[in-house]
Amino acid sequence: MHIVRQDQLPFVGMSHQFVGAENGDVAISAYLVNAPPGRGPRLHRHPYDKVVFVREGWARWTVDGKDHQAGPGDILVVKAGEVHTFINIGETALVQCDVHLSPHFVQENLE
Repeated sequence: MHIVRQDQLPFVGMSHQFVGAENGDVAISAYLVNAPPGRGPRLHRHPYDKVVFVREGWARWTVDGKDHQAGPGDILVVKAGEVHTFINIGETALVQCDVHLSPHFVQENLE
C-alpha cells in the first residue's frame, strides 16, 4: 500500500496534484481543486476521460461550447478530446476532485 498526505503533494495554481505514476504507480492522476471565487483553468482538453466530483461550491463548466452548472454532489464525466473549462461562480471556495484516467497529466491548452 502507498500512502501520501495531500499537503505533501505539489500545489500549483489552485490544486494539489496527485500524479499516479509517482504515487504507487497507479493508472489515474487527480487534481485536488480548491479554487477561490472567480478562478478556473484555461480552455483545454485531454486525450483521456476525466471524472470530476464536486464536493463544495458552485462552478460553471463549459464543455464543447455548452454551459453547465455544477454543485455539491454532482459528478461530471468529460470525455477524451472534449474542450472544456470551469470557473467558480460561488462566493466560497470550489472544492472538487478531478480524476484523470491517466498515470500522468496530459493537457493541451487552447487559450
